[in-house]
Amino acid sequence: MNHGEFFPNIPRIAFEGPKSRNPLAFKHYDAAELVGGKSMKEHLRFACAYWHTMRNGLSDPFGGATAQRPWDDGTESVANAQKRVWAMFEFMQKTGIEYYCFHDRDVAPELNDLARSNAAFDAVADELEKAQKQTGCKLLWGTACLFSHPRYNQGAGTSPYADVFAYGAAQIKKAIDVTHRLGGEGYTFWGGREGYATLWNTNMKRELDHLARLLHMAVDYKKKIGFKGAFYIEPKPREPSTHQYDSDAAACLNFLREYGLLGELSLNLETNHATLAGHSMMHEMRVAREAGALGSVDANTGDELIGWDTDQFPTDIYLTTQIMIEVLKMGGFTTGGLNFDAKTRRESFEPEDLFHAHIGGMDAFARGLKIAHAIVSDGRMDDFVKSRYESFDSGIGARIEAGAVTLEELEAYTLGKGEPATRSGRQEMLENLINDFI
Repeated sequence: MNHGEFFPNIPRIAFEGPKSRNPLAFKHYDAAELVGGKSMKEHLRFACAYWHTMRNGLSDPFGGATAQRPWDDGTESVANAQKRVWAMFEFMQKTGIEYYCFHDRDVAPELNDLARSNAAFDAVADELEKAQKQTGCKLLWGTACLFSHPRYNQGAGTSPYADVFAYGAAQIKKAIDVTHRLGGEGYTFWGGREGYATLWNTNMKRELDHLARLLHMAVDYKKKIGFKGAFYIEPKPREPSTHQYDSDAAACLNFLREYGLLGELSLNLETNHATLAGHSMMHEMRVAREAGALGSVDANTGDELIGWDTDQFPTDIYLTTQIMIEVLKMGGFTTGGLNFDAKTRRESFEPEDLFHAHIGGMDAFARGLKIAHAIVSDGRMDDFVKSRYESFDSGIGARIEAGAVTLEELEAYTLGKGEPATRSGRQEMLENLINDFI
């Protein structure tokens, strides 16, 4: 079937190098360029977020939608949703992005009962399957939208109402089924309202128990149907809830350990969520990586002058460098990747702006990858960190790490040793070193 062209004035985006003045060209992202023996495309595994690229109208708390999307007739019909698929895949082909991510309600309409909604989802999945086969584009991960509908006004897995919990569980089952059918490499749980607005009406322990029960059921179902993709939790501290239980990487890891789920789920981290949690993205990446639980990344950034999740495209080379250092140190992505969970600004409303935004993000990560690889290969940063802890490599330090010393022995050791010596942390020197590469 000929679906026509949805971006007729946009060519396939090519790599033209840093001297190019063409705004619709890559200056740094060359998909085939080898970095450390692996192509940029393999390192970065870029993905488009269906909800922002195709569905975000660009409203904000003070104004309505501005986005011009001529391929979308504005209805919640299945036919319109199926047409939208081909606009998405044309966009991916023209940008060279090979993966996408979706919420169930992004790709297909929610109708007036679950059976009809499931049927609509299947009908759009038919179209997604055709588009994947025709283009070679793939599904990085799917998820269920358990936060927009009024039924989820007090959560889904943490709702105080069992029927809401059951509805959310049924929706998750269907989203996993479709993700599995489409060959998705993962599935993400984002608890948009899995938290509380006030503790005065909240049984926190019971809600956490229920959320863990839901995740255990999902793990059991995944194994039952033979879905081999990874399961992720995506941390976020607040907004829309006052407090969300998956507030940051450490909180998620603590939850997974407490409920026997570590090893079954890893983390999908988002930069803007790290900012809202009061952390740097490098901090969140390091916490997850050192726990062996860094799975995938929502590649965006936030505005530190605005107090909500602005989901902007990443253009900060320091940020992309920091992210890619952690990705390289974990050995690279396996099932995960860099999903552009980002939207253009409300005043950037034309379809062409979608291309400028993704080009910028892809170029920023290409530079970050090359810089990160150079820093890791150089070794001076790692050597400095290693030398800083060398007193634990032998003697009393090695005995401390081995658990082979008591408080009494350490008291005797210190009485005989006297005041300990320390050395400079050399923060400014190390910051200068990073600047040498950037």
